[in-house]
Amino acid sequence: MKINYLLPHSFKKIGLILIIPSLLLGILGLFLDFKIDALTLEVPALFADNFLAPGKDNFRFITNNLTDELAAIVFLLGAIFIAFSREKTEDEFITKIRLESLVWAVYINYGILFLCFLFIYNFSFLNVMIYNLFTVLIIFILRYYWKLFLLKKQLGHEE
Repeated sequence: MKINYLLPHSFKKIGLILIIPSLLLGILGLFLDFKIDALTLEVPALFADNFLAPGKDNFRFITNNLTDELAAIVFLLGAIFIAFSREKTEDEFITKIRLESLVWAVYINYGILFLCFLFIYNFSFLNVMIYNLFTVLIIFILRYYWKLFLLKKQLGHEE
């Protein structure tokens, strides 16, 4: 029984449409502290200040600007669509490249994380953990499409 958990090929275009503006919004927010004023809302917060602090009422409503959250969610959704959409011709070799790329991405991601454990401390490490949410998908996408590019280039030379 062949089970394939990949998304349809058309999701790749949707992923590109999602990832480009979210990447721009994330970069603007990161480097220029850009916020969309309309996204400042009263939102439920499971843990707003003190994570599992004894005697604290952890669940409450807070006022927060959701620009960062919007950029992150849309970026991750777009990256998942790009990473896990079928190719037009999905064969065993493409599946092998996909699996190897995923393994590489996990190895590289955790290698970088181990180095960060050794050399980055305090609140700077929190930033590392935030970026770490994205690196597995980014590394996977870069390696997977690089290997596909090399494969197509190699097949082009054989013809």
